[in-house]
Amino acid sequence: MPDTPSHLHLAVTADTLIAADLRPWDHAPGRATGSTPHPAPEDRPPGEDRRRGRREGRRTRPPGPYRRLLARPGARAFTAGNLIARLPMGMFGVSAVMMIADARGSYALAGAVVATGLAATALVAPWTARLVDRHGQARVALPATLLASLGGLALILCLRAGAPDWTLFAAYASTATCPNIGGLSRARWNHLLKDDPEALHTANSFEQAADELCFMLGPVLAAFLCGSLFPEAGTLAGGVLLLTGMAVFTAQRSTEPPPVRHTASGPSPLRSPGVPRLLLVCLAMGVVFGAMEVATIAFADAQGHRSAAGVVLSLQAAGSCAAGLLYGALRPSGPAARRYLRCIAAMTALMTLPLLAAGLTGSLFVLAGALLVAGMATAPTMITGMTLIQERTPEGRINEGMTLAVTGLLTGIGAGSALGGWTAEHLSATAAFGVPAGAAALSLAIALATRR
Repeated sequence: MPDTPSHLHLAVTADTLIAADLRPWDHAPGRATGSTPHPAPEDRPPGEDRRRGRREGRRTRPPGPYRRLLARPGARAFTAGNLIARLPMGMFGVSAVMMIADARGSYALAGAVVATGLAATALVAPWTARLVDRHGQARVALPATLLASLGGLALILCLRAGAPDWTLFAAYASTATCPNIGGLSRARWNHLLKDDPEALHTANSFEQAADELCFMLGPVLAAFLCGSLFPEAGTLAGGVLLLTGMAVFTAQRSTEPPPVRHTASGPSPLRSPGVPRLLLVCLAMGVVFGAMEVATIAFADAQGHRSAAGVVLSLQAAGSCAAGLLYGALRPSGPAARRYLRCIAAMTALMTLPLLAAGLTGSLFVLAGALLVAGMATAPTMITGMTLIQERTPEGRINEGMTLAVTGLLTGIGAGSALGGWTAEHLSATAAFGVPAGAAALSLAIALATRR
């Protein structure tokens, strides 16, 4: 009689031979190791095989670039703080305008106060960033944020107490100490991913999409709080969110770039090859954004739909956000400088669409579609520009370099708002769309004239 396998046991009853296979289920014939028992195909409910296949496909599918990015140790924690602190950046301007206009009855005064705050930020922010590079994000960013929040609280108290107008300018100017949270976050990604250009490209795309999302939702939230609760609600809520988010962000010490002594940090970004040209392009792009906002509001008002201006502008931000996320999911091809020229050229071409839509159709609906498409060029341009600034800024001055780029944008936004408003008032709302189109062409001319 041949040998019986060790896992097979035989027994004889009165008239029956019983064979028992004592191997575990997942070692049975035709069963893969580690599998779990499944009913026979004919016993499975309809569609079970398809659902099981989809589940197994999801388990075996490699994670996308954004999942891989946020799976890095500490990334989700500092990103959560970053997003919480970034949302108020889109709230403070609208909140201040609504609060001051309600208390003093003057939009001109409210606009002047906010413009003074932007000018103060343009002057103070690079110095704050330099301190961050020298002493570290945790030691500088949180105290500077607390000081800025006190400035917002002082503005509320001045309005409540009926203080002279000059105190409003002083109080709001003191909020300029707030660090640029987007620059701080980009500096962390640059520190973590400096040896992985593809992952850094995805990180910059994520940050730009976050910028667009927060500046799309922030004004809506501020207007809702100030209008439905009380005029100071937007500023108070923004201050709480800013402090909370910055506290969470700076608490993540494992991902913080190490501070660099001034003597070892290299030259100022303003003296680094290629950076001044990039800052000039940022300035021109800021004119694009500021003038487009004012022109859209003026055009909607001329059409009798001023209240719809916010929705129309949000479409531009939505297009930019979607394009930024898609751009980050793609693998970059070629040098960043070459991609930058292509992005600026595409933006210049697409910025003519709002001018054509307003001039040829006079329809707010068509303008909304044109802004949606035109917005799709801005995020890729900004992402590639920030990548170039990171590449060309000395390692120990990365926060300063990022902040200088944002300062250029803010300065351009202020100039674009003024120029777009003057054009809309003295010529026409339609003519005001020529300002962002011209500024985009100027940015392309600067990039072409100064390329190496």
